[in-house]
Amino acid sequence: MKAVVEGDLELKVPDGAAVRKFDAEHTHGLSHCMKAVDFIIEWKDRIFFVEFKDPEAPESRPKDRRKFLHQFLAGQIDADLKTKYRDTFLYEWGFLRAEKPIHYLVLIAVEGIGPAELLNRTDALKRQLPLMGPFGQEWPRPFVAGCVVLNLAAWNRQLPQFPVRRLTSSHS
Repeated sequence: MKAVVEGDLELKVPDGAAVRKFDAEHTHGLSHCMKAVDFIIEWKDRIFFVEFKDPEAPESRPKDRRKFLHQFLAGQIDADLKTKYRDTFLYEWGFLRAEKPIHYLVLIAVEGIGPAELLNRTDALKRQLPLMGPFGQEWPRPFVAGCVVLNLAAWNRQLPQFPVRRLTSSHS
């Protein structure tokens, strides 16, 4: 397995999968006009766009954690998540690398977010991307095959082939 790091979180990717850290300025060269997901993983028959949000990182202040949690639960970061996906899709599409179905995986590394809140945010993000085309019809050529918003425990349960762990042993 290969490991890549974003802040205090480590993502392991199985052998046979290609992973790129995408949000670094030197990686895509368009940070002045495009947002980017953290990682792009190409695996077998699909591509994963991966975004990590970690308000519980050791350097985060309690006030900032509370603010993030409030904004997340109120849907105030949905637009940012949507833009990161769309801009990354356009970039990959422009380079002819969007030929497999693309799944958007969002990790919100906060222990206090439960299944109901995650499902709520997943449904809201699906509407914003949008997963379905006009009038609820399927797109003839979908630009997002699926998306899910997960906390750390749900991520590791649902995606055991891509385990994520916190690098520091404790955080406040």
